[in-house]
Amino acid sequence: MSYQALIVDDELLSRQVVATFLRGDAALAVAGEATNGTEAVLQILQLRPDLVFLDVQMPELDGFEVLREVWPYHQPFVVFTTAYDSYALRAFEVSATDYLLKPFNEVRFRQAVARVTQQLAQRPGPAGPHPLLAAGAGRPAGYRRRILVKEQKKLFFVPVEDIQYFDSDSNYISVHTAAGTHLIYESLTLLEQQLDPAQFTRISRSCVVGLAHVAALETYYNGEYIVSLRSGTTLKWTRTYRDNLQAFYGLAS
Repeated sequence: MSYQALIVDDELLSRQVVATFLRGDAALAVAGEATNGTEAVLQILQLRPDLVFLDVQMPELDGFEVLREVWPYHQPFVVFTTAYDSYALRAFEVSATDYLLKPFNEVRFRQAVARVTQQLAQRPGPAGPHPLLAAGAGRPAGYRRRILVKEQKKLFFVPVEDIQYFDSDSNYISVHTAAGTHLIYESLTLLEQQLDPAQFTRISRSCVVGLAHVAALETYYNGEYIVSLRSGTTLKWTRTYRDNLQAFYGLAS
């Protein structure tokens, strides 16, 4: 059986070394290459490789940020490739299968590949919450800075500061921005935990609002509020979530 591997590195020579070592390997085939963090996320989600050879220091997103972005959608095995040994402990804390310190030789590379292919044969891939997504892990740096959305066959990121509010309906969430609305398949409760509370707060069972987009609050009845956004949209802040109101606006209960 042949598994698919993605090579992620901003240095051409480093990508060529990995690709050369993989040539003729019956267990692994090169599915593609990525040259920066954002491209890596898109490639991982589009190609869904079994294994990623992942550099740590890259433009746009580093290797750890790449994992944080993709893990809710796809969980490949990971072999870090880097010139810096200072990341080794962190790499294994996030369940990396191996850590190749540049410049590595083919013997060391084959050892890493053998370890991965053995694990691939035993199970389809790592499962469960990734350490980078665990509650409190890496915060405040761990808060999501962008949301991946899909329009037809195109994947792209929406910066969180552009999002006016999230509105959930069953297993789907509508992501509302000034440019339009996008649908994503996530749990609103899990998403809320990954958002910076200085930027977003939950106002009802089905709605999380971007605080920067709130223009005014108006008392409604029974302890509820009407939230007016700068776009003209109005939302209801329900009584159940009044503690959030007090925390971020200093309003009395």
